[in-house]
Amino acid sequence: MPLFVLMTRLAPETMHDAEGRRARGKEWLKKVKDACPEVKWLSHYAILGPYDFLDIYEAPDAEAAHKVSLITRAQGALHVESWQALPYEDYLRVLGQVKP
Repeated sequence: MPLFVLMTRLAPETMHDAEGRRARGKEWLKKVKDACPEVKWLSHYAILGPYDFLDIYEAPDAEAAHKVSLITRAQGALHVESWQALPYEDYLRVLGQVKP
C-alpha cells in the first residue's frame, strides 16, 4: 500500500494545554478513522521546525490521502502538507530501471 507523510502546523494558542491537545488529537483521529477506515497509521511525532506534527501512514490511494488532509484542515490545522513516500529499497529498485 502507498506510504504517505502528513505534516501539520496548528495555531499557537492550541499548543499550550496538554489535556485539551490530547482530546482534540483523539477527536481528529476518530474522524479520520471513521472517514478513512482503510488508512493504517504507522507513526505520529511531535517535531521541531516549521511544523508541529509528522504522521506516517499507509493509504490505498491519493484520494484517501486527500481525505486525511481535508479532515485535518477542517479540524483547525493552519497548514497541512501531504507527501507520498517511497521506501528506500523500492527507490533503489526504480533507480536501477532508469537508463542514464
